[in-house]
Amino acid sequence: MPGARESAVYTHGHHESVLRSHTWRTAANSAAYLLDSLKPHMRILDIGCGPGTITADLAELVPDGHVTGVDHAPGILEQARSTAAARGLTNIDFAVADVHALEYPDDTFCVVHAHQVLQHVGDPVQALREMRRVTRPGGYVAVRDADYEAMTWYPASAGMDDWLDLYRTVARANGGEPDAGRRLKSWALEAGFTDITATSATWTFGAADERAWWSGLWADRTLASAYAERATAGGHADAVRLRAVSDAWREWGKREDGWFAVLHGEILCRKDA
Repeated sequence: MPGARESAVYTHGHHESVLRSHTWRTAANSAAYLLDSLKPHMRILDIGCGPGTITADLAELVPDGHVTGVDHAPGILEQARSTAAARGLTNIDFAVADVHALEYPDDTFCVVHAHQVLQHVGDPVQALREMRRVTRPGGYVAVRDADYEAMTWYPASAGMDDWLDLYRTVARANGGEPDAGRRLKSWALEAGFTDITATSATWTFGAADERAWWSGLWADRTLASAYAERATAGGHADAVRLRAVSDAWREWGKREDGWFAVLHGEILCRKDA
């Protein structure tokens, strides 16, 4: 689909409550399925790099190579550059890009990586085709995405059930697919990959500090982020409903028996040599 461009709206935006989560992400907790395939000389493209924490980790793992981090939102790239500079990394650069139409030649990168990206794009199959195009023969496309419907928690909470229903509604109204994790292999097959390793992994929040952090960022995100604005502007929720959802998150976070698991689908696709 030549000339394709992003049609979806990024549901979360870059409010502090969103970046609280994004800056916590590392290669170890968010890209472990890829790490054994990395070699020191590799050239990597990190799509949807956000504040650059995973990107910087990848740069450290390829000291004789280079990492390019790209994002559709220009504003977040300054924070990514600051992340890299603070760690003294010189084998890294950042640019604005649209995954549907990457401005790189065919067969440029050894690895193309995207974490929590395809759930937010308008055409994930076209995105994967572009990722495949710019990957060298024998190289890898590595993608990991959450699956919202598969998220689970204890104890039961009607308010958090409402959060999940609302979030999935808003994400789809924005043009994305919140249950992307289960679809990654299917999308990769449609994009033309034949050598696909499909796995899964979780983030789990059960200790008191983990519950406080996870519940707090979602409680704040529900009231103050771009997601909250899009929920109300789209007619999906009013302030009363958002407050009730936010309160439910905080109540769950205080529960000593509280537990939450985020399921992620993962694909590691090798491009035919």
